[in-house]
Amino acid sequence: MSNVTLQVEGMSCGHCVSSVEKAVSGVGAAAKVDLQAKQVAVEYDENKVSLNAIKAAIEDQGYDVV
Repeated sequence: MSNVTLQVEGMSCGHCVSSVEKAVSGVGAAAKVDLQAKQVAVEYDENKVSLNAIKAAIEDQGYDVV
């Protein structure tokens, strides 16, 4: 398993947290959002999903991974 913390801009509320966590879960990874720090801690199996796929899933929800 790999762990990475992504800086994500555009999150401002509980709905944002839910959207990001569901998007990451949808590609087969686990996410914990820190709304105050604008960070998403992601745990994933690099043999099953790529970091680029995780970033794309977040960006598809309308947020910017920086």
